[in-house]
Amino acid sequence: MLLHVPNILDREQVARFRQALDQANWTDGRETVGPQGAKVKRNLQLPDASPLREQLGREVLDALARHPLYHAATLPLRTLTPRFNRYEGGGQYGFHVDGAVMALPSGEQLRSDISCTLFLAEPEEYDGGELVISDTYGEHEVKLPAGDIIIYPSSSLHRVTPVTRGARIAAFFWVQSLVRDDSRRRMLFELDTAIQTLTRTGADAQAVVQLTGVYHNLLRQWAES
Repeated sequence: MLLHVPNILDREQVARFRQALDQANWTDGRETVGPQGAKVKRNLQLPDASPLREQLGREVLDALARHPLYHAATLPLRTLTPRFNRYEGGGQYGFHVDGAVMALPSGEQLRSDISCTLFLAEPEEYDGGELVISDTYGEHEVKLPAGDIIIYPSSSLHRVTPVTRGARIAAFFWVQSLVRDDSRRRMLFELDTAIQTLTRTGADAQAVVQLTGVYHNLLRQWAES
């Protein structure tokens, strides 16, 4: 499921993030990928050990926890603390698929079901830098307002086009969902969205209760711990 979730961060939060990131010490982004990824990756990243990465990453996680649409779409079980990257001067990332399993600081492993990019620069601030996601329906170009997030299956082939003017700044991270299968997550999300709409429009209360029961019973059947 490819989904645009708006307003994860508000304008004040984005401005504060940008002020801190504009003064940050960035390193070569190839340090965090394997040999294959290093061949096609050209960007800058906050070091994993950076206190700023930890601070801003935690703020992003707190904002996500308060956002019901994001939660309904991802059904998160484990989330990797967000990282931050910067593309400028022709920086790009060629087509690749994200790693399937990642290590958490706790020592646990995270299966990457969902990839997330949180945009921190306005589209007019830079040229290029589109996130291109390839699926069975073709290629989708994504370039969102600052503070908005795109979520998509981690199994997707994707790339970032060259940035030829300005700087593209973003946070990115991965989620292990309670529901591994993307098609099942989509069905649950659509069912949840329909229930919310029926509730707001005053539909028959008993029918809403029954549909809510169907939602939770499907989640109970499909959820993994």
